[in-house]
Amino acid sequence: MLIRPFVPADTEPVVALWERCGLTRPWNDPRKDIERKLSVQPDLFLVGVLDAAVVASVMAGYDGHRGSINYLAVDPAHRRDGLAGRMLGVVERELETLGCPKVSLQIRAGNDTALEFYVAHGYTPDHTVVLGKRLISDGPAAG
Repeated sequence: MLIRPFVPADTEPVVALWERCGLTRPWNDPRKDIERKLSVQPDLFLVGVLDAAVVASVMAGYDGHRGSINYLAVDPAHRRDGLAGRMLGVVERELETLGCPKVSLQIRAGNDTALEFYVAHGYTPDHTVVLGKRLISDGPAAG
């Protein structure tokens, strides 16, 4: 798998990947997420390509205090091939290069598969409560 920075031509394949992986939600427009990411640290938005097809993605950010990881996805047809671990490793190294001392991420409640994956890669619960507040609406409210 070739891991490279996202380019605008990857938009529809990445959105389709996220849909296949169950990452999209009606209140969160994935195309707007991509557009926003391309305006802030676009070099931390990576895709994995196999046979000219986008099969993996990851978004990251670093605010000078903590790094964050979002949209780590691997096409269901390629799961258990080590691709997610490769994507995670590359983006962690990119964050570390920027001086990032710690990375945080969120997992939706009930996604035990993702939780097990991250624990296997050295992540531990921070015993914090994550609160959110929508500042810009992308569509219908959650609920």
